[in-house]
Amino acid sequence: MITLKEIQAVYFIGIGGIGMSALARYFHSLGVKVSGYDKTPTPLTHQLEVEGLVVYYDENIDRAPKEVQLVVYTPAIPEHHTELTYYRTHGYSVVKRSDVLQIITAGATNICVAGTHGKTTISTLTAYLLRETGYGCHAFLGGISVNYNTNYWSSTSSLCVVEADEYDRSFHKLSPDYAVISSMDPDHLDIYGTAQNVENAFIEFSGKIKTGGLLLYKYGLKRAVDLKGSNRLSYHVTDSQADVHTQDLQIQPGGYTFDVVIKNAGVTHVINHLSLSVGGLHNVENTLPAVTLAYLLGISDESIRTALAAFRGVKRRFEYIISPAQGDYILIDDYAHHPEELRALISGAKHLFPDHAIAIVFQPHLYSRTRDLAAGFAESLSAADISILLPIYPARELPIEGVSANIIFDKIISADKYLLDKQELINQIEIVLNRYKNKNNVQKMVVITAGAGDIDALLPDLRKKLIHE
Repeated sequence: MITLKEIQAVYFIGIGGIGMSALARYFHSLGVKVSGYDKTPTPLTHQLEVEGLVVYYDENIDRAPKEVQLVVYTPAIPEHHTELTYYRTHGYSVVKRSDVLQIITAGATNICVAGTHGKTTISTLTAYLLRETGYGCHAFLGGISVNYNTNYWSSTSSLCVVEADEYDRSFHKLSPDYAVISSMDPDHLDIYGTAQNVENAFIEFSGKIKTGGLLLYKYGLKRAVDLKGSNRLSYHVTDSQADVHTQDLQIQPGGYTFDVVIKNAGVTHVINHLSLSVGGLHNVENTLPAVTLAYLLGISDESIRTALAAFRGVKRRFEYIISPAQGDYILIDDYAHHPEELRALISGAKHLFPDHAIAIVFQPHLYSRTRDLAAGFAESLSAADISILLPIYPARELPIEGVSANIIFDKIISADKYLLDKQELINQIEIVLNRYKNKNNVQKMVVITAGAGDIDALLPDLRKKLIHE
């Protein structure tokens, strides 16, 4: 493959993807001419254009640039994509996103964060702490840091923080010095086939850790005994059996305060009086590996404390669209698209706002995931007071016969459930919420939008309906 130093122009097929856009920004920062294709305009593609990258929204061989040394594509792009086929059949160097990430991080000191959920917040918070405290790092993230409004940044440091994506087994191309495994629940069964194969892939990832490296993993993780490497620490938000855990955890307006206990090599260290202004108990847990890594890298308690207090979260991860201080309605947006993520999301909202009713609007992502995990989705959504389902967002997939949002809807046992399309949601959201409030004598309500598709495009209209701007 061509070396990075030889590249003067690069073309991304699927440039609007969160991982792809981070790499596009990396090349742009090096002065490389960057352009790319994506199916539809989004706030992220618009931001890339503002930053000087060129984005096209039509499959057009005549328009596709010919003077490029490298073509990068995401596996989410269909194999029959016109431009991908053209570049492959005309002798261009065409590689997956994971191949480029492998080359960029080769020879670096790498913190690689993996997990079917939690990895974006953990990797973003880890990279944020390193940057904010002056330690420095390169960051390749799967979400947009609210503090910096980007998913990529560079540094003079040789340390890279990388979100290690399990899709298509991409994370097997990485070489971690420090690795985090937050979860390994069944997902991407269109790739892996079985839950056991998903677990095996994470176990194989743990075997990629360099000699002398460290594994941080969620305490109680299924098959934790099979994970590789002798140098490891477990973490858990409340269980004191874990090597890393919280103590004196208290709810504050919009967030939490807590101490972090770290037991390592026979020594117990406590970082006191940390505060997190991001909702969800699962996000408190997500701080633990990030804080532990910062501590192990020699960053002082006070620097960690100051930086964490200023952390504003990750876009679409328990993101407040209407904050608790703005009225009777709180509006939260989240990327949750797996049953366990929805369970943690709803549970976190209930924990933080115990006097509010919880309404969730969920857009299922992928026909295959809906088919494989329908019962789990229904169980998680049943924990809300109101569950509203939108049609499936197909992403890269063609429809599967018999698979629709109905197969989740029929299994939800909540007292109030609705199956609406996008326009019906906007038109009826106030009616649905008021009906519940009047019937149950409830005044305050948390409304959550969740999903990995385009549900976030509805947020401006939902906000207007709920806050009457």
